Amino acid sequence: MKSFVCLLLLLTSVSAAAEDGAKLFTPCRACHSLDPTEQALPGPKLSGLIGRKVGGDPAFDYSPALRKANAEDLRWDVQRLDRFLADPAEMFPGLWMSIRGVEDATERAALVRFLSDPASR
Repeated sequence: MKSFVCLLLLLTSVSAAAEDGAKLFTPCRACHSLDPTEQALPGPKLSGLIGRKVGGDPAFDYSPALRKANAEDLRWDVQRLDRFLADPAEMFPGLWMSIRGVEDATERAALVRFLSDPASR
């Protein structure tokens, strides 16, 4: 019985974290989509982000800062995404996207999990 309760708490926690990530992504939807077929967005599509080159959506015109990162073959991984979401302008000075970043580490971790794991959506 004790292990069942622990499993239930763990699953509830995982579900809540995925839900938190989805909620945190809500303001991002104004410019970004997780649907690879969606068109005419002000920002690049974020589907398949982890492992993709920074500035790697071929349908999007990136800022010079992100084009430089692309030319340097930088790729998105969980650590780079976390650092970016903490302070985008510090990571890529001259970035056209204007957000202040996600200061709360717990919220940022939930958003990173949401963006990096399609199963969490």
